[in-house]
Amino acid sequence: MRIFARIAVLALAASPFVVIACGGDDSKNTKFPSKDAGEAVTSPSDTNVTTGGDAGAVVGVTDNSSGGVSGSARGAYDDGFKAWMTGDLQTAKTKFREATNADPKASAAFYSLGCVLERLGDNAGAQTAYRQAFNAKSDNELAKGAYALNLAHTGHQGEADTFLTSEHQKNPKSARLEAYLAEVKSLEKDSSSAQQLAQDALRIDPNFKDAMIVIARDHYRAGRIDLAKYAITAILDGFGQASPARDPGNAEALLLRGIIAREAGQRIAALKDFDSARLKRPDLIEATVQVAAMKLEAGNASEAQPLLESAVKYAPQNAVAHMNLGDCYRLQQRYADAKRELDQSLAQDSTLLGAHYAMGLMYLNAPSFPGMDAKQQVAAALRELNQYKTMRGPKAPPGTSDDIDDLIARGTDKQNQMNMPAATAAAATSARPATSAPPKKP
Repeated sequence: MRIFARIAVLALAASPFVVIACGGDDSKNTKFPSKDAGEAVTSPSDTNVTTGGDAGAVVGVTDNSSGGVSGSARGAYDDGFKAWMTGDLQTAKTKFREATNADPKASAAFYSLGCVLERLGDNAGAQTAYRQAFNAKSDNELAKGAYALNLAHTGHQGEADTFLTSEHQKNPKSARLEAYLAEVKSLEKDSSSAQQLAQDALRIDPNFKDAMIVIARDHYRAGRIDLAKYAITAILDGFGQASPARDPGNAEALLLRGIIAREAGQRIAALKDFDSARLKRPDLIEATVQVAAMKLEAGNASEAQPLLESAVKYAPQNAVAHMNLGDCYRLQQRYADAKRELDQSLAQDSTLLGAHYAMGLMYLNAPSFPGMDAKQQVAAALRELNQYKTMRGPKAPPGTSDDIDDLIARGTDKQNQMNMPAATAAAATSARPATSAPPKKP
């Protein structure tokens, strides 16, 4: 079994973008507004497009709602946004930077530049750009949240907490800042505070969907799956006419529901939600990677390939996307490409045991491997497979199974034969009972 394909992104448990709020540990106490209070419907030109997962915060303010991009800066900004939407991050970075040079007070341009830099792995540059965004426009709360969440996801949760607490004290009526702070508290494993802050955000703004998602995600992180599902249902489906769905197409909620369904073995439902999430939000890389991983599990590398290539283009720092793309290339016998992607995944996340498993399979089963002779290839296979087993521990990860002992035995047998004198190896092979012939009938 290809265990590595099952190690798809569950980064939702550490996701930086804010979303959801309800409260308490009893679904009867979880309160969602029963009807819309008149929130404006946004169009593609004024929607803030969030990135998902550990990669970062948000990108894509194309109107003046977060800092006023106008004049000569506007053309460069729009070009940057178009590049972002096609996954051309380098062009997006160049164009957003041009916009900031043309107008040093264009808060939205600094904000979007920060989002692209974060996707590219330049966290220090991203934090600088976010600070420039909210220094240029003091009420740019999206930039403040993005800055804090980047801090939290780069090992500075206490600093993120302190920053948002201070900002919220300055503006205690901001539902958005309260929801961001709730997300940081959840990342700090302070679920009680996270739930309370998210509920407080909903009291400020009963229609603030981001606060609703924080609640569901925090319940999921804390292992309260039934409460997470209840919160997601309130967002996507509602509870009848008295409490209609708050946001039926919410991509983050669809992604989380899909992950929960997949963990429960409900593959059809999970795939449907992942597909819906990625089609609604192509930049939501977790959804794309989840769909591709499920296709790999089914042995469908041809359909997984374009999804994974898109994922690593949009999120070049997503180690799981690189790992699964490497496996995809392995199945297609593109061994040099497979090794490149698997090496990249381990360079970004050395804990990805699935990458070692994939490389072990590749070296063990490939008829030949560029730059290696047969002995080097089987030695590499055993090295990777044993590394996987060491990292795995005594048992396979929960919900998975593997054939690691059989694979290591095959590799060891192959290596022993190679190390035997030719005549002895031939005799050993001829003495071995045949296993492929059908049993004789009596």
